[in-house]
Amino acid sequence: MPKVIDHDERRRQIIAVARQLMVEGGFGAATMRGIASAAGFANGALKHYFDGKEAIVEATFDSVLQEMTEVMAGLEESGNPVANLRSYISAALPLDSYRISGARVLLALWEYASTNAHLAERYREHLHFWGRQLGERISLVLGDSASADEVEALADEIITVSIGANVASLLLPEETIIARYQRYADDVMARIAA
Repeated sequence: MPKVIDHDERRRQIIAVARQLMVEGGFGAATMRGIASAAGFANGALKHYFDGKEAIVEATFDSVLQEMTEVMAGLEESGNPVANLRSYISAALPLDSYRISGARVLLALWEYASTNAHLAERYREHLHFWGRQLGERISLVLGDSASADEVEALADEIITVSIGANVASLLLPEETIIARYQRYADDVMARIAA
């Protein structure tokens, strides 16, 4: 009896392997041969699941953005707008090993995304979603006294710092990154809540 293969599960495995290779060695480490070998497939077997490396790269990029969106969307909302905003800001910063590895994959793919219209659009959509979500939470903390420009400026600052923190996570020791950006989250919350 032939073995039943779960194609979706195999695709997820291939994406996970490509992601891990990028964490360990950057974009160049995720070759078709390297992915096939690390996934335990024959070199040509990947074609049953993806059309080529570009399709694997796109799926990996999409999976990282989707994961970030799910983490932020899945944050448990309390009745406290300050605590909710703090959780949202913290979720976007590289404050643990898992988020640092996700940042490394995303950064490895940014240059590629700049020349790939689909991935560039996906990232712009992600940034717009992220900005809207931050803006809503900031508005709840600041109340009616805050102008739309103030809210947008704070959201832009937080996004920019988060992107910078993710870039810094490539080169600095984890304990330095985590401590530095926990302080930033504390500082920005003190400013907003004041």
